[in-house]
Amino acid sequence: MIKGKCKKGIDSIKKTGRKVGKKIKTEFNEFKKDPKQFIKKRWLQIKKACANNKEFVAFVFVSVLNPTLLRFLTVHNYFAIKPLLADLSIVLLIGAFGFLIRPKRRNAYYIGWNIFLTLLCFINSIYYTFYSSFSSISLLSTSRFVVDVGDSVTENVFQIKDLIYWVGTILLILYYRHLKRKKYIKGSANRKKFIHSIVAAGVCTFFFVITLTGLEIGRFAKQWNREYIVTVFGIYTYHANDLVQSIKPKIISLFGYDKAMKQFKSYYEERNTKSHKNKYTNMYKGKNILVIHAESLQDFVIGLKINGQEVAPNFTKIAKEGLYFDHFYTQVSVGTSSDSEFTFNTSLMPSYNGTVFVSYFDREYVSTPKLLKEKGYYTFSMHANNGTFWNRNVMHENLGYDKFYSKSDYDVEDDDIIGLGLSDESFFKQSIAYLKEISAKNQPYYGTMITLSNHTPFSDTEKYGEFKASLTGKDSNQKQIEYPYLEGTKLGNYLKSVHYADKAFGEFMEQMKKDGLFKNTVLVIYGDHDARLPKNDFVRMYNYDKETDGLLSKDDEKYFDFDNYQYELNRKTPFIVWTQDHPMKKTVHNVMGMYDAQPTLGNMFGFTNSYALGHDIFDIKSNNIVVFPNSNWVTNKVYYNAQKGEYLALTKDPINEDYIKECNEYAGNLLDVSNDVVVYDLIKKERESSESYTEEVSNN
Repeated sequence: MIKGKCKKGIDSIKKTGRKVGKKIKTEFNEFKKDPKQFIKKRWLQIKKACANNKEFVAFVFVSVLNPTLLRFLTVHNYFAIKPLLADLSIVLLIGAFGFLIRPKRRNAYYIGWNIFLTLLCFINSIYYTFYSSFSSISLLSTSRFVVDVGDSVTENVFQIKDLIYWVGTILLILYYRHLKRKKYIKGSANRKKFIHSIVAAGVCTFFFVITLTGLEIGRFAKQWNREYIVTVFGIYTYHANDLVQSIKPKIISLFGYDKAMKQFKSYYEERNTKSHKNKYTNMYKGKNILVIHAESLQDFVIGLKINGQEVAPNFTKIAKEGLYFDHFYTQVSVGTSSDSEFTFNTSLMPSYNGTVFVSYFDREYVSTPKLLKEKGYYTFSMHANNGTFWNRNVMHENLGYDKFYSKSDYDVEDDDIIGLGLSDESFFKQSIAYLKEISAKNQPYYGTMITLSNHTPFSDTEKYGEFKASLTGKDSNQKQIEYPYLEGTKLGNYLKSVHYADKAFGEFMEQMKKDGLFKNTVLVIYGDHDARLPKNDFVRMYNYDKETDGLLSKDDEKYFDFDNYQYELNRKTPFIVWTQDHPMKKTVHNVMGMYDAQPTLGNMFGFTNSYALGHDIFDIKSNNIVVFPNSNWVTNKVYYNAQKGEYLALTKDPINEDYIKECNEYAGNLLDVSNDVVVYDLIKKERESSESYTEEVSNN
């Protein structure tokens, strides 16, 4: 009986499918024969259908309006036809199935779907505010971390504009109640209307597909740049593709493993990984390494003064005394701090979907701690946050750290909390006791200290100490006056926060020197990512007019046009290598990425990672390319925006289009290989294959 019903159902589906196919073919032929008459005829049919299917039309209208608003408010993709057609196709498809449901339950079906689609837009709107990108299904595994940064989300991310998406849902519910009172909803399920709606979805899809270029389809398949995909394919198609991409790692045997391994081997065979000696080779071989992972420390604060007072005097002093890389760009994705840790230690890029620390923690990586352990180093990490945050308690062990000092290893009193947890001042003080113990028992060592206080939302201003973000001066009567300048802005609060973090770091440096802990030790400092500060705050910073407490006119010769390109380039962070006994006092101006840190340090300390994607900056020098996870890239000559297909020349030299093409190909190959290494665990597979081959040869 059940078998008979299943067969009957399948036959019914096949029959419907044939009808839909036949209908689409007929529609297409009519369009080819006389497009003008076809459009006129269909327009009259649409008007009639709208009048007779008000609940369906209302659902489609609201569900297409929301993603349009999302693009308006995020990527500013005004009046673009492609994403509109893509969104409309999916909504029509969903809405069509409502006609297979009895009218009394149909509205519940439409409301349920509309709530889900609205939730997608709502989440992505909030997410975009913080990450300048769109959310992913694979990031659900990291959602628990929102609890740990709750204040950051409520103060910095959620905005009133995010509620606009729910207005349509509320109006839709009220409209359905109105239709119910008017007894508009009646009748039964209607397969004919279902077929007509499916056909309409098919027609929209057809017109959408024929407008796509090969480049757009290629980027859609790779899912590098989420912002770009949403601007072309719409938010619903993006999430459908994202779902497929997120499932792939779970069933990788069905999705391109052989192709990935082939590309992986070819990439590294063609890549010139031969190390070249330079004056920095083995300079610090055998010395201790202490890394300071400085939370949200941006490079523009180095040397910056407000009213003659330095924002970060201690970091600035270290930069002047050490080897300072002033065009250092982090390459983080949605994993933020964890992405920077991963790339810094492995010279690989973050994954396309999810975060490596959470989604791919069980893969095999060649990391700095592991390479140094092979040379007799003791390795450790310190961070006074929960060990489970970003899955560090698991991932740090996989990276090769012998010991992870987390929140449970520190005394955390209420008075010592700033922002997300233990203050930097207390963290550094308590860590020195551990460093003394480590230094006495383990030589040499490699350690990483992850700071916390300079984390967004930078709202604990009363705990940062005295630092004014205002300007002082004299009025026309030579009377002392104070101008607001950056007070009350997020950037102003950030400068106060940096000043506090810098003070805590300075005290740490002094104590380390007193205790003799810098003997035979190299200090490495890097900012983990930018602070995601509003662009308008920087515009105010560079163009403040004291007389009006506003901005200089754009016609003013002193006006600095801080546009989107300037904002992107301003996101660089400092990277400093410093020793107490041998000050280098050198600044390196060549662009450098986070993935170049490991090869550069490896040259200095005598270790090599054959799977590194970056380069020793003293080897590649001015020819370096820094690739970002969204497929943007920067060189000494050009900053390229992949979403817009535009670039900003950074020198006066003419830019050859072949140069842009070559760099784009380089970026694409690098991103593909890096993601494949992570998703398919290719380092482990390649090593197993090599070991198996070696064993087979020896047996023969």
